Amino acid sequence: MANESPEHIQHVHPGHAHGPHGAQGKIPAQLSPHQHPPEHNQGHKNGHEHMIDDFKKRFWISLALTVPVLLLTPMVQMFFGLGDSLRFQGDEYVLFILSSIIFFYGGWPFLKGIVAEFKAAQPGMMTLIAVAITTAYVYSSVVVFGLPGSIFFWELATLIDIMLLGHWIEMRSVMGASRALEELSRLMPSEAHKIMADGSIKDVPLAELNLNDRVVVKPGEKIPADGEIIDGETYINEAMLTGESKPVHKIKGDQVIGGSLNTEGSITVAIKKLGKDSFLAQVIQLVKEAQESKSKTQDTANRFAFYLTVAAITVALVTIFVWFFIMNKEFAFSLERAVTVMVIACPHALGLAVPLVVAVSTSLSAVNGFLIRNRAAFEKARKIDAVIFDKTGTLTQGKFGVTDVLVLDGQIKEEELLMYAASVEMHSEHPLAKGIVAAAKKTVHPEGFKTIPGSGAQGKVNGKLVQVVSPVYVKENITDEHDKRIFQFHAQGKTVVYVLLEGKIAGAIALADLLRPEAKQAIVSLQNQGVKCMMLTGDNRLVAKWVALEIGLDEYFAEVLPHEKAQKVKEVQSRGYVVAMTGDGINDAPALAQADVGIAVGAGTDVAIETADIILVRSNPADVVGVISLAKATYRKLIQNLVWATGYNVMAIPLAAGVFYNTGIVISPAIGAVLMSLSTVIVAINARLLKIKK
Repeated sequence: MANESPEHIQHVHPGHAHGPHGAQGKIPAQLSPHQHPPEHNQGHKNGHEHMIDDFKKRFWISLALTVPVLLLTPMVQMFFGLGDSLRFQGDEYVLFILSSIIFFYGGWPFLKGIVAEFKAAQPGMMTLIAVAITTAYVYSSVVVFGLPGSIFFWELATLIDIMLLGHWIEMRSVMGASRALEELSRLMPSEAHKIMADGSIKDVPLAELNLNDRVVVKPGEKIPADGEIIDGETYINEAMLTGESKPVHKIKGDQVIGGSLNTEGSITVAIKKLGKDSFLAQVIQLVKEAQESKSKTQDTANRFAFYLTVAAITVALVTIFVWFFIMNKEFAFSLERAVTVMVIACPHALGLAVPLVVAVSTSLSAVNGFLIRNRAAFEKARKIDAVIFDKTGTLTQGKFGVTDVLVLDGQIKEEELLMYAASVEMHSEHPLAKGIVAAAKKTVHPEGFKTIPGSGAQGKVNGKLVQVVSPVYVKENITDEHDKRIFQFHAQGKTVVYVLLEGKIAGAIALADLLRPEAKQAIVSLQNQGVKCMMLTGDNRLVAKWVALEIGLDEYFAEVLPHEKAQKVKEVQSRGYVVAMTGDGINDAPALAQADVGIAVGAGTDVAIETADIILVRSNPADVVGVISLAKATYRKLIQNLVWATGYNVMAIPLAAGVFYNTGIVISPAIGAVLMSLSTVIVAINARLLKIKK
């Protein structure tokens, strides 16, 4: 907003100004209507597996045919000292027939690939391979039928074998990343113990479950669908879904996720989400989107591959010309140098460098509890130098809890004061009452419980009249309270209630929206990396200042209305910062969209937040540190792989062209293929070594 008052921006240390309370309500993310899940990407998966099987079959058949090709090759016979023992009349024609089968059958994927690349006007790896094997096959075939020269069918055969093997291994590696999704889909049990209308329990397939059905989940069984516990308590292991290794304690009213493991007690669950609305289905969809999303680094790699293809063909033609016309070498030798150049230059490793790192980082992020929806934004996360946190539900838990217990008469202890207050409040549904009850270690059933309209509640606990009342009640009915500690609670924006015993003030309890225990460490970790940490909240300045001081924020924005949040993000961006915004509600959506990187925190089981680039499943602000660390680690791996892949080609192409021929260093097409495959393996291993530094 152009005319925004500067008083909305508060640094941590300046004095505060009073203003209206502007805390906004949180609106849950909307989900799609109930629908049973379709088969997960079955056609694509089967097609990919068919391609892997096809390369595997072509490799083994070509390899089997390569053995007699090698045995019938004069050069190989000479190398192993076999002399002419394996020679026979017409053996060169047998060699031609076997090599033809290898060329057309084993080389078919590459011959088909060159057509596709030319149709797309993007010559690349397939073009290089196809040109190399076609040149070798055509030239050798002509030699068999009378042209003077050397045949190198064995180089052709071994090149095709190695290329088929390389593609097979690569496709299996890439397929491995997708298997994480298959593992997720297998988390669901096949049946559920459904409670029927007459109270009986019947085992039914998951497809027969409907919303609001009740199911029993026994110890050691998996939760059949997303729902709410309506009876019982237990510990649930959600590690495969959220990355949280410690089992989570769940009681009546808590949400449970389909596919998670019930480790202890028997519980009854009411089904709340099914099909594509379920947490698991959304996770699978998000991981798929991440694997398919556009990557700027991938674009760079593709451009490199194109330029390398053009350069390789150019260098190959120059190599033939120099060796044959200038150096006066025989054409077979000149052609062999050109073929070797094209084999060495194949951007195999370059084509694999980015996809493998992307697949590994996507899988690694899911295991650690955050899901990447936008690859380009994730790549930008390594540059983040300012993180803006929404307060409620992100840095705080979004529920009231006791922060301070103040005993004023000196006759009782803090635990006893809490017991009295909680005993009176145990039947109240008010958020403050729930916070007090949750903080108490024990309660006693009160006698004569009744509410004090507009002021609190009272009842007899252990024979004593206990009243839990507001500051206004105390001021109007007892006395003005001048304890400095009470003033401090108010200055921090906390809510204060008084506990009266037999009409006299026994103490006070301060409550506030509880800070997440991980918040402070997350802020410290980010600041150690040079990242500015800020907070955005619709709450009043007193509360905002207290939260900022407690967790050590660099800056905060208070009393910001929902429609103003995006403007605040834009304002921070105008300072030159690369900004990440973290939020948990629909009213944060414009700010998430405005930020360079939008991170949804506090998504819980509602992971379908369309405006977020990254989703933190565990609602843990410390995972923002993990996102930035993974983004940096991923970028390092991408650069390492690109440097290795391109650097290998730059160094190897001169050797293939025969620049060091006079020193005795000559690389044959087969050796070139081996070195190229070695480069591919190194790139694949390097990608697999990607880890998050914690």
